[in-house]
Amino acid sequence: MRAQLGDQLVVESTTTGATRRDGEIVGLHHEDGTPPYDVRWSDTDEVTLVFPGPDAHVHHIEHRPGGGREPSRSPAPPMHEPRAGTGAPEAPSGMPPNPGDIGRRVAAERLRRGLTREEAARRAGMAPEYLAYLEEQPADPTKASLIGLADALDTTVAALRGAGVDSPPGQGQALPHPRLVDLDPDECRALLSTHGVGRVAVSSARGPAVVPVNYEVVGDTIAFRTAPESVPAAAVGSEVAFEVDHVDEAMSQGWSVLAVGTARVVTEPDEVRRLVEAAHSTPWAGGVREMWVAIRPTRVTGRRIVPAEQ
Repeated sequence: MRAQLGDQLVVESTTTGATRRDGEIVGLHHEDGTPPYDVRWSDTDEVTLVFPGPDAHVHHIEHRPGGGREPSRSPAPPMHEPRAGTGAPEAPSGMPPNPGDIGRRVAAERLRRGLTREEAARRAGMAPEYLAYLEEQPADPTKASLIGLADALDTTVAALRGAGVDSPPGQGQALPHPRLVDLDPDECRALLSTHGVGRVAVSSARGPAVVPVNYEVVGDTIAFRTAPESVPAAAVGSEVAFEVDHVDEAMSQGWSVLAVGTARVVTEPDEVRRLVEAAHSTPWAGGVREMWVAIRPTRVTGRRIVPAEQ
């Protein structure tokens, strides 16, 4: 008997041939795929170490062309339909990883918290190889696996599934007794962090505009890349406002930081090179955006919503 992560272990009745129990193989103990296996049972969502007997067989899940999944032929059908996306853990030979949306979100949350795969897998109660499979293939893990990952990464199942990505933040209810507190300059600079997505408010040819930009913080300067004819480029030569914020939907809390200063275009080659080297990402909007705009704030303020007792 050999299996891969994501395959299904089916246990049958020795007298009737009917399926008595089935579960997803979430951990291997031998590289060749031989038993024992860590199995997450479909009826309890519990993971146990299993040494399959003669009444058990492996129901393989294989890749379809184009990234889908289809079950391979098996001596007996499983009790449940195979879970979509819980197929073979490795990409075809020579092919690069092809993560799905859930895998990308899991990997991003893990890296954001500075966790290795081994650390995150241990927290989530799964094998590191299975976490690697989830991050690298278009998988659709079980609800129990997602709950474990969400708890390990200090997020929610909905967030890992991408729920609400097209909805504006802050649609929940306000705190019973919220309080708005001012942040000191050091807190504001800490929240600005080193990079992220912020909004620059400018006066354009069509009137006032507020547009999101990927930004970097280098020393005491906020910088972003744009195109010469774009709306953010209208910031050059004038005093502008730059804002970043965060909303904690679950706790109905949040903060915002506002930086005000004069924007200039960066033309000195060494300074441009330093900004390019310090950049954490290319602009999400894509296209040719090689014009660096720098804002050295003359005023930085911020506020945070907290419960009244804090």
